[in-house]
Amino acid sequence: MNLYIAICDDEPEQLKKLSQIVSNWALKNNHQVLLSQFSSAENFLFEYNVNKIFHILLLDIEMKEISGLDLAKLIRKKNDTSEIIFITSHFEFCSEGYEVDALHYLIKPVSPERLGTVLDRAVGKLVVEPLSVIIACDGETCKIFEQDILYVEAFLHYITIHTATREYKIKESLSAFESKLSESFYRLHRSYLVCLKHITRISRTAVWLDHAEICLPLARGKYDDINRAFIENN
Repeated sequence: MNLYIAICDDEPEQLKKLSQIVSNWALKNNHQVLLSQFSSAENFLFEYNVNKIFHILLLDIEMKEISGLDLAKLIRKKNDTSEIIFITSHFEFCSEGYEVDALHYLIKPVSPERLGTVLDRAVGKLVVEPLSVIIACDGETCKIFEQDILYVEAFLHYITIHTATREYKIKESLSAFESKLSESFYRLHRSYLVCLKHITRISRTAVWLDHAEICLPLARGKYDDINRAFIENN
């Protein structure tokens, strides 16, 4: 699993120190980490509005303009599931993290051992997160949970990913996208890929989904195979 970790701290030396600790931890534990550094909350938000892909956030609370706590509140408004670790010099801030579901507080100076332990906890929680796929769509990088995908439709050189709340159109082949997904998806037809967990009814020529009575065509000869797959994944 690739871990996307962001560190946001307006003190250059602290930012450098935390980055080194995270890099050493990743190397020691054989984690593939993509580490991003931000010197202010504003810089982080500029990137975050385009790329909402961070799994773990290390946020300094006492930053100028926008504090780490206020930054966390903005992130949570977007229903973000990132694990948040606060870095602070003052114990009194610790009681304020409950409303943003912070994983932990670390008091400066941060020791490598203590941060490593908290990062281990964060990874442990991420492992049980629902499966997801990362896509680039309309100038943004988005994480879509597999369980939210109803079906995927191909047309020419593009595919459209249908969820209950939004459609994502990207330039990619259906086969390439299928290879990124788990066995919870089934290729109905050369142009359709469906999430088996959303199927409510199967006939020899079509399947129906649990959202808006969507009906998708089933290719000839696939009836027995999709029934077997449906039973195994439900």
